Amino acid sequence: MNKFLFSRKKGGGQQANLPVNLRDETQRFKVIIDNIEDGVVLIDNKQQIVLMNPAAGALFGWTPDDAAGISAATVIKFVLEKGDPLPAEKNPLQGVFSTGERIKNNNLFLLTRDNRQVSIELNISPLIDKAVVSAAVLVVRDVTKERAEEQQRADFISTASHEMRTPVAAIEGYLSLALNNKVANVDSRARDYLEKAYSSTKHLGKLFQDLLTSAKAEDGRLTSHPSVFELGEFMEKLTNDLKLVADKSGLAMEFKTSNDKSIVATKDAVGGERVVRPLYYVYADAERLREVVTNLFDNAVKYTPDGKITVGITGNAQVVQAYVRDTGPGIPPEDLPHLFQKFYRVDNSATRTIGGTGLGLFICRKVIELYNGQIWAESKLGEGSTFYFNLPRLDNQKAVKMQADAPTTP
Repeated sequence: MNKFLFSRKKGGGQQANLPVNLRDETQRFKVIIDNIEDGVVLIDNKQQIVLMNPAAGALFGWTPDDAAGISAATVIKFVLEKGDPLPAEKNPLQGVFSTGERIKNNNLFLLTRDNRQVSIELNISPLIDKAVVSAAVLVVRDVTKERAEEQQRADFISTASHEMRTPVAAIEGYLSLALNNKVANVDSRARDYLEKAYSSTKHLGKLFQDLLTSAKAEDGRLTSHPSVFELGEFMEKLTNDLKLVADKSGLAMEFKTSNDKSIVATKDAVGGERVVRPLYYVYADAERLREVVTNLFDNAVKYTPDGKITVGITGNAQVVQAYVRDTGPGIPPEDLPHLFQKFYRVDNSATRTIGGTGLGLFICRKVIELYNGQIWAESKLGEGSTFYFNLPRLDNQKAVKMQADAPTTP
């Protein structure tokens, strides 16, 4: 669509010199935009506001006519949670014009004309003309109320989980003592009851722990100590540690890697032969990633009655991709988009007999997103499932420099 169809004269007058058919099209477009509840702003390639609907005007504190022709940076001011200006390199308005890619951000704050700080969800889409970004459409929504409600729920869950963990841990400890032959003597029937109670108490403790972790992940309180490390070596060692669990369940286990131009010779853990694999450096908390991989592995073991579990790593110049693959029954396609939602569990005979909190994959997603990554699953019924996660890859020189510059722990 011609970009001039979006323009308006200051004072609200429409372009009177447009042909009748274009004036009609412009009027219809204006009626639609003006009645959208979300804020909509059209910005030209000089980063000036061409059009703003009333919802955006109410949010920013500007009338659409007053904002027309003004620099977008004057009207749309992004700030950090504590009110500090957003660094220029992280400003989505500059990013959409420099990269030509759509930008979505659900964790931004806006400073209005009357100095109110508003929590927003933002989508910016570039308009490409002859391979050049000629304009951008910004869609913004005020989510302050929703964020406050989410924070209240998270605070309640966090407090309740924290308070309940102590008595549950005490009950678990006493049951463990009762089951210890050196401490107490119980008959076989009583032991059976105690074992069931102990198992249920452990599950309850795991639920409270997961609730606490998920609450921290949602409100940004999740402890994280990122550093530069080589993910290939990390995944290989972790696979060797988890192999014992797979063996006890009667499952085969293997580690796979792909080759590229960055290679390193290492000793194979089984045969002592020298193998060649790439160097995949990432910047993340190794312990958090251990939790993610272990969770994916535990799920694979629980839902794979027989066969093999494969842990692997591959990637390209920009991305490192790790995965956990099983030969289980697979996941129905309608369930795949919901797997990483809080409390979501696939409803089938296997899940009804296998315990779980419904929070493990949700926590995995939050951890991966903490390091600007992505996580998803692919599956075919009867052929097993594969859970992938991607992380930004650091080139070798940058990784070595970051490691050298990192402060040493005393």
